[in-house]
Amino acid sequence: MLIDRARIFVKAGDGGNGSPSFRREKYVPRGGPDGGDGGRGGDVRLRVKANLTSLLPFQYTTQFRADSGGPGRSQQRHGAAGKTLYVDIPPGTIVFDDESGVAMADLVEPGEEMIVARGGKGGLGNVHFKSSTHQAPRIAELGEPGEERWIRLELRLIADVGLVGLPNAGKSTLLSAVSRARPKIADYPFTTLQPYLGMAEVGGLGGQTFVVADIPGLIEGAAAGAGLGHEFLRHVRRTKILVHVLDASGGLEGRDPLADFRTINRELAEYDEELARKPMLVALNKIDLAEAQERLPALQATLQREGYQTFPVSAATGAGVPALLNAVAAFVREAERLEAERPRAVERRHYTIDNTDERAWQAQRISEHDFAVTGAGIERFTKMTNFDIDESTDRFQRVLDRSGISQELERLGIEAGDVVHIAGRELIWGEEYELE
Repeated sequence: MLIDRARIFVKAGDGGNGSPSFRREKYVPRGGPDGGDGGRGGDVRLRVKANLTSLLPFQYTTQFRADSGGPGRSQQRHGAAGKTLYVDIPPGTIVFDDESGVAMADLVEPGEEMIVARGGKGGLGNVHFKSSTHQAPRIAELGEPGEERWIRLELRLIADVGLVGLPNAGKSTLLSAVSRARPKIADYPFTTLQPYLGMAEVGGLGGQTFVVADIPGLIEGAAAGAGLGHEFLRHVRRTKILVHVLDASGGLEGRDPLADFRTINRELAEYDEELARKPMLVALNKIDLAEAQERLPALQATLQREGYQTFPVSAATGAGVPALLNAVAAFVREAERLEAERPRAVERRHYTIDNTDERAWQAQRISEHDFAVTGAGIERFTKMTNFDIDESTDRFQRVLDRSGISQELERLGIEAGDVVHIAGRELIWGEEYELE
């Protein structure tokens, strides 16, 4: 079963805490600081694997957490770095931030990677805070929490050829006729409720091969989400060529094939104008039926005048299928030639989430006695400050003063006893900070 959507939670590893230790040796009664740094937390990375074809594994496992970094130790020994967690996904997966809905990356080629959650930095040990005027610092940083977020994965099939058409046009039968794929087939609409892939071969052993996707039947209003339109239309986007399978007989309802043809093409164009510009061949199916034979001359004449190549076929008997396959193969070869001529990067792409300006911050008043400070750098620093240690609190105050945050809060009218919200903490403004 093809599962083409998933929502997962990713949590990078936290950084390890820095060590506040001092040398404790037999003949060194006043040993100086020797605390090592904490190790960095492991990242969470998506990685494209060629042998995966579905997002099915994410129906059972939805949370992924990388290892945290180890704490710093005495004798300036650093904590071990957390191991990167790789989450394997199939080619053709688009990654969305679940909260904003923004697409962050389109991962197509095997080997491509994307960091979706960065590991937290390790805290500095007290050895970094020694100076000529401060010989015995007891300050050490906490490890930075690793990033965490919910992301959505959306799979868009990577196929050379997409079969499109109304339900019951005969797409599934045609797919089974041109490949070894065996989709579910029956004589009622919407038999195919998921895309199927098949490998077609032209020219015998060692000849040309290409992937054909049976896109489930579309209906009028599909571009607006009617039926399962949006679920299926996105799979057509990556194809090199479309084969519009048309029931030339009109079916049991005696439908007008030309009207059906224009309905589907209109839905494709409304969903994505790029789809309307893709090369399209028309397979006039079910020519083994008398009704199709009667309609065939007029259908071919009209479609050919409109610039379409038509191929009378019977997916059920195989009549006309080889000619259609040869024409499709020629289009695929040309598309591959043009693609090969485009300059391509030698190395696989490695995506990462855009960095924000670490120095930027914003202070605002949110109520009479509440103020908020935001900004990547100051929020990280707050999370890594151990407010249980007076020296750490003093350092925090100095950073607020040097950065201009204190002055801005005073300009906004902050008074002793008011609350400052930073990175999930509540600090009481006054002569000294108190942690709520």
